[in-house]
Amino acid sequence: MEDFRFEIEDHGLQYVGSERIDGPLVIVERIRDVGCDEIVEIMDADGQLRFGRVLDVSDQQAVVQVLEGTTGLSNRTLKTRFLGESFRLPVSRHMLGRVFDGLGRPVDGGPPPLSSDRRDINGMPINPDARRYPREFIQTGISAIDGMNALVRGQKLPVFSGNGLPHDRVSAQIVRQARLLEENADFSIVFGAMGVKHDVAQYFIRNFEESGVLARVVMFLSLADAPSVERLFTPRCALTMAEHLAFDCGRHVLVLLTDMTNYCESLREIGTARGEIPGRKGYPGYLYSDLASLYERAGRIEDSNGSITQMAILTMPSDDISHPVPDLTGYITEGQIVLDRDLFQRSVYPPIAGLPSLSRLMKDGVGKGYTREDHPALASQLFACYARVKRVRGLADVVGEEELGEIDKLYMKFGEAFEQRFLNQGEYENRSIDTTLDLGWEILSLLPRSELQRLSAALLEAHYRPVADGVAEPKRKEEEKEV
Repeated sequence: MEDFRFEIEDHGLQYVGSERIDGPLVIVERIRDVGCDEIVEIMDADGQLRFGRVLDVSDQQAVVQVLEGTTGLSNRTLKTRFLGESFRLPVSRHMLGRVFDGLGRPVDGGPPPLSSDRRDINGMPINPDARRYPREFIQTGISAIDGMNALVRGQKLPVFSGNGLPHDRVSAQIVRQARLLEENADFSIVFGAMGVKHDVAQYFIRNFEESGVLARVVMFLSLADAPSVERLFTPRCALTMAEHLAFDCGRHVLVLLTDMTNYCESLREIGTARGEIPGRKGYPGYLYSDLASLYERAGRIEDSNGSITQMAILTMPSDDISHPVPDLTGYITEGQIVLDRDLFQRSVYPPIAGLPSLSRLMKDGVGKGYTREDHPALASQLFACYARVKRVRGLADVVGEEELGEIDKLYMKFGEAFEQRFLNQGEYENRSIDTTLDLGWEILSLLPRSELQRLSAALLEAHYRPVADGVAEPKRKEEEKEV
């Protein structure tokens, strides 16, 4: 390029001009000693500074991703300077109770964090041999999660939602209510939001302030009107902060990220601007490995008292669970919580689907010594009975409910009670694990003892209390028919 030149200044090599500007990308030529992921300082014609990151480097060319967007930049006048290091976030436990933007800059009116400890936001992969197996229960206060899809320390458990479903309310409720059963354990939450609207961001901030949990929360908010490139940094900043709290400060940290679909949309936008060959639905072919680089930063490691547990909220376009984002997420994580539109339309909150939801590590964090001895068997029996409810409802749609047998009618009653009393709860109703389990037994008692084949005789003797209008009444009807 004819107008391209570079100047030597006291603080480094400065390049003037660029080959071209393409969307959020700036192409700089004739570079020297530049590496991938290096931070770039960009100055526009008015002397205003912006920052970028080197995405790709060839012999004579660097592709720079501009964090604040390229609006107002000119090929002829922009100046770039490569800083020789990757993006780093200052970390400190005093950041608890603070609100930052997607790049870690304060937006709550407070000063920048005072810390000499600046961490590379890309983190370091955990040696598999140093990992400890996820165990111990985290109580969310939501029966559908605690009772049947329990969250375990060190687990990755995403929430699959759809447009218009109350995933923001569920996220806020989890942040408000999540706790460890050990009263003396240090527990913190790192909340990262990508592409959220201003009113949603204010809802989260106000909700956490009014409930008093903000003091144990660090928030990273990338708003919808911020450059989409910022969304690629937000989860990495959140996880870097979580690693400091967990592995340096010895805290147990729950990381909640919403919405990972917005993050993936930014990846697709950058890939298109770079001219990459698209994969499924236009997403880059490295989407799986990129998501894994985020999800695999959760866990527990040897010689550390802390842990990182991760819940990623993602919306499924058209409620399609086979969409690339939820599909690939399911391969990396240990289960999923699925929000159901049918339950939501019937005013069930939270509308957590009973059968598609699954926590693969639940068996290792509940039961004797963790929650209660009857928890695993009770959850298994609830799953089995609710699966029978689905089959009976399908039959009722064909032949009519009045043609069902007496046992099938009891399952219909059980299904209604399960959805309206067990799954359904108030947005500010915080149920203990004992309350959840007792409620599960109460609902199971609507069925005859002979139907509860996944429960031992000892557990049935201790907890099963049949209710008169649920079990005895059909028996009376059978007696009347015999007479």
